[in-house]
Amino acid sequence: MTDDDLIAAARAAAAQSYSPYSNFAVGAALRFADGSVVTGTNIENASYGLALCAETVAVSKAMADGVRGGLEAVAVTGPGAEPITPCGRCRQVINELAQLGGTDPEILCVGPETTRRVRLSQLLPDAFGPASLA
Repeated sequence: MTDDDLIAAARAAAAQSYSPYSNFAVGAALRFADGSVVTGTNIENASYGLALCAETVAVSKAMADGVRGGLEAVAVTGPGAEPITPCGRCRQVINELAQLGGTDPEILCVGPETTRRVRLSQLLPDAFGPASLA
């Protein structure tokens, strides 16, 4: 799967967003070393603090299916004129999955015209994760 395919998967996931309060539809797609892709979309809640981010939904789906390693890339897309990055909570959640497989995935922060490419370690330097508890 190419990066363009991964971005298309994230955009398709965003189309399934449940975001009636913010109207800020976000999609995420995770690509693994075996070629599999897992997607997620944001799910809002009337109790705003209980909303789920697209990246967290995708990581939860992957882990629920037993995927514990090989995370190579994550594409995140949303509305607006500029590329978006995962929020702090999502960076930590992605980091947990990445550390389980010893990877530093590329994060594709996607806007309508441009894509910003950055490694997770750049978005979350000196991250706390499973290795920190050993």
